[in-house]
Amino acid sequence: MSDNKNKITQANHEFSFPRRDFLKYSAAAAAVAGAFSMGLPMGAFAQEATPKPGGVLRLGLAGGSTTDSKDPGSWSDTFTFVGFSAVYNTLTEISVDGSAIPELAESWTSTPDARIWTFKLRPGVTFHNGKTLTAEDVVASIQHHLGEKSTSAAKTVLGDVAKVSAQGSDSVVFELHSGNADFAYVVADYHLVIMPAKDGVPDWQAGVGTGGYRLKDFEPGVRMGLERSPDYWKAGRAHFASAELIAISDGAARINALVTGQVDVINKVDLKTVALLKRNPNLVIEETKGAQHYTFPMLCDSQQFQNSNIRLAMKHAINRETLLASVLHGYGLVGNDHPIQPGSRFINSALEQRAYDPDKSRFYLRQAGVDSLKVKLQASDAAYAGAVDASVLFKEQARQAGIDIDVVREPADGFFSNVWMKQPFTTSFWYSSLTADRMFSIGYAKGAAWNETHWDNPRFNQLLNTARGEMNDPLRREMYNEMQALCRDDGGAIVPLFASSVAARSNRVAHGGQTAPYGELDGLRVIERWWQA
Repeated sequence: MSDNKNKITQANHEFSFPRRDFLKYSAAAAAVAGAFSMGLPMGAFAQEATPKPGGVLRLGLAGGSTTDSKDPGSWSDTFTFVGFSAVYNTLTEISVDGSAIPELAESWTSTPDARIWTFKLRPGVTFHNGKTLTAEDVVASIQHHLGEKSTSAAKTVLGDVAKVSAQGSDSVVFELHSGNADFAYVVADYHLVIMPAKDGVPDWQAGVGTGGYRLKDFEPGVRMGLERSPDYWKAGRAHFASAELIAISDGAARINALVTGQVDVINKVDLKTVALLKRNPNLVIEETKGAQHYTFPMLCDSQQFQNSNIRLAMKHAINRETLLASVLHGYGLVGNDHPIQPGSRFINSALEQRAYDPDKSRFYLRQAGVDSLKVKLQASDAAYAGAVDASVLFKEQARQAGIDIDVVREPADGFFSNVWMKQPFTTSFWYSSLTADRMFSIGYAKGAAWNETHWDNPRFNQLLNTARGEMNDPLRREMYNEMQALCRDDGGAIVPLFASSVAARSNRVAHGGQTAPYGELDGLRVIERWWQA
């Protein structure tokens, strides 16, 4: 999903690999090479097309924090998302083809205006403590994220909800302030897990869910232990007997743990190491294309960037193909200055791809009444690994257009609280969203909390509100196509790259061949969907 899950927390835990860690990287590289002759037997594990029960899945993950909690409203990174996605279920699930499918809700309906949604619960589902799932549990779990005093990361996700209520013991009704044709996707959000109600409120402290695994132990920022629930209601899932998540914040240490057999799966593989890892026959690289996108946001209400011609000059002054090769080592796709990822059902495939064109950049500078431009770009690898390097490359490219970019390297600590959205020109990133409405609503709409460019385009805002409740997909597509063009040609965000999420696994574990085309680690469902080879 694309809400960035609290960018400040993400900045503290997102893996980056500065050049000063060269010795650590060298040690990891040596471990990769050494794995050919030690530790991992050559070709010992063949892939199994049919799931096999049993075994232990060990994951070495970035994103763990000592501030992690069992409270789903506080979950902010991969470690908690992956671990608790195995313990709990949501009303709907996102399939590997990107569609919303039933999970705890066996079916749903909506009114023609998409304003009232009714979810009928799956019968016979029990929590790990033996309690039967009821509508009361769902209502309490959803209300946990609502209300003025809520600090939940999912409060924005549920911004359309005016009321949620039980209809008997097996149905839940959501009344929205206005129609939302994508609401079945909304309730699949990884924060909106269903917990048992106790005196009208969810008992999140117990760590009890309806998922394939029971929470055995949890040490925030260190590890999480899971064991398979013998009564899991979902057929063909949850194959491992147990799973262990280990928090490993250092990228080189994660690689070392994988190649020496201490863990079976790692996330956020440093792209500099991928070619080396591919040489190991016992390891498999898992790439999810377009999982996140990188931006250079320009504040449209700042004196420097309030003129749209200046913004267009900046957009034509960056060489996206060079950045793709240099920063992402090819693991990604070029962006077109809007946030809808390639492969989305609403991607505007007819929109011309913007290319590096210094002459056109100079043309737009003249249209703005200037011959040259000097700007300050405040960059930090808190945004993504390689953000500073990308900024320096941008500086060199823009010079050909008469634009002088002063790159100021900012410390990671406090970047998203002190610099992002406060300074006119910065680095940033977003996790891509499954729905166009969600991405546009949280990052581009007038007044949105994370409108990182302070952009306010009346036509865009009008289309956003209309498209949200439109149940006719061809009509929605027309509106979203125009909105992408508005972002590209008027918006304040330079979107040069869609980055892949790159993970690695031992061939001691297997999956069915098709993984979710969003997020990371099979849409965060790696523990439930994969199995022992």
